[in-house]
Amino acid sequence: MPTSRPAAVLPALLLLPLLVGGCSLFSNSPPPENPAKIPVGTLYNRGADALNARKYDIAIKQFDNVEQYYPYSPWAANAQLMQGYSQYLEQKYPDSIATLDRFIQLHPASREISYAYYLRALDYYEQIEDIARDQKGTQEAMTALREVVNRFPQSAYARDARLKIDLCRDHLAGKEMEIGRFYERQHLYGAALGRFQRVVDDYQTTNHVAEALERLVEVYLKLGMPVEAQHAAAVLGANYPGSSWYLDSYRQLAADGQVKAATAPGRAPEQPGFFGRMFGWIF
Repeated sequence: MPTSRPAAVLPALLLLPLLVGGCSLFSNSPPPENPAKIPVGTLYNRGADALNARKYDIAIKQFDNVEQYYPYSPWAANAQLMQGYSQYLEQKYPDSIATLDRFIQLHPASREISYAYYLRALDYYEQIEDIARDQKGTQEAMTALREVVNRFPQSAYARDARLKIDLCRDHLAGKEMEIGRFYERQHLYGAALGRFQRVVDDYQTTNHVAEALERLVEVYLKLGMPVEAQHAAAVLGANYPGSSWYLDSYRQLAADGQVKAATAPGRAPEQPGFFGRMFGWIF
């Protein structure tokens, strides 16, 4: 679903090199065979330099060396978070999730814990498939994003997470519509009704509701259920009076003899639709 990777800016503290003896800048030459003999500052700085050079595979290895060979170093936790970030940039999302899960478990009181939860949510978000695929990943992304919002509601991360939750919901609604349209084409009208009704009931803030209501009108008429069709049109007219979906539903009801063509609504978009006035229905 995402067309470009969202910005996941690292906290500034993590980008600072270690100011300790024995540091050396990243180079293209291979590191010594035994990382345990390399000073922790050198390993960390090599990881940071590789990250800045977008050599993410090298950065991942160097930060992993810090964690593996200097687990009690003050910089081990930072290296773990940097490793998760490097894996994210390398699009190794399952690896990044595993690294961040470990960070969250081992360092729940870290000052960067909110960022760890946020980056973990982005890992799930980046794996969302298009609507033609199974949407388990979208549900996992929503769960992770909601955890950011619930745990850190006042953070900048929470604000971005809320926006992405809305995008996930729109994605899920789009999947329901795709399945509903397929069922309708196959004349499986009962199954189609269930999908369209779910969009109306569970995804009211998405861009798919007007079409879902129009599809309900269409399917109800095919099933010979004019009262239900009129009710769906009432909700559509009350909430989307200026939409093409409302006009389409009206034409279908007129063609079915449920309303008179002469009463076709010639109203401004902000006025209640004909069926909205008739039934007084609104969300």
